[in-house]
Amino acid sequence: MKFSFLAGLDFSRWKVEDVVKSLKQLGYDGVEWTLAHFNPREKSEKELADVVRKTGDAGLEISELVVQQSYVWLEKEKNRDAINFTKECIESCAKFGISTANVYTGPVPWDPNAPVVGRNIKEGDAWKLVLDAYAEIIPVAEKNKVHLAVEGVWGMLCHDFYTTKLLIDRFNSEYLGVNLDPSHGILVGNLDVGWIVEEWGKKIKHIHLKDCIGVPGNFIFPLLGEGLVDWSAFFKALKGIGYNGFCSVEFESFAYYSRVLKNDPVAAAQLSIDQIKKLTAGVI
Repeated sequence: MKFSFLAGLDFSRWKVEDVVKSLKQLGYDGVEWTLAHFNPREKSEKELADVVRKTGDAGLEISELVVQQSYVWLEKEKNRDAINFTKECIESCAKFGISTANVYTGPVPWDPNAPVVGRNIKEGDAWKLVLDAYAEIIPVAEKNKVHLAVEGVWGMLCHDFYTTKLLIDRFNSEYLGVNLDPSHGILVGNLDVGWIVEEWGKKIKHIHLKDCIGVPGNFIFPLLGEGLVDWSAFFKALKGIGYNGFCSVEFESFAYYSRVLKNDPVAAAQLSIDQIKKLTAGVI
């Protein structure tokens, strides 16, 4: 398997060439780009092509593009725009050789303007919006041969193994799979991460490495190895199913990043690759 780093944090304001140079020097195999660097509505085709070219020139691969649009809005025009934008991103991924797009369902719990399921919208109505959205999006992914990696995220309709499985099982598509982030399942008790890896199997299109401790509404994403994720079982299970894709660090230990690392994304990436080496030693 290969390791990448999600180019968020202060990397989102860095030039592409500086991000990839730093990650390559640290020993990463790839970079996970966000819309800050690769956005088909804000960047020209030349700029998008430059992102891909500069990544390859640095000796890195693009593990996936983080698209992540919510499809649960009370306003029809917002849902329509989210669906259309996702399609545009998929088409741009195909055009420039990015094989995987990270998507989720919504609603976004940290957005004060997002509807709350059970209060502003019925759960069944919210699911209908999501299923209708994916019914449009999946054929575009299939046509363009871009894999959709659904990430279950706390507070959203798909937030753990079971709720995400509802979506994956509804559509029989080889281009619909999961971006497995064990931290979100931990919040609701999905502690047997090895079993979850085995259950998903070939449906795993991409992985986020992030730890977690706490419960919904009161939790943190600590440094890798500090939380409740059983990393030994996780990596052993990945090896067992023959996973050879990307495991990408999503660094969200924000207090540590600010107070200790002084908002230095290279320091965060260095710390993370050191933790990965320790956690995988003797396992993979």
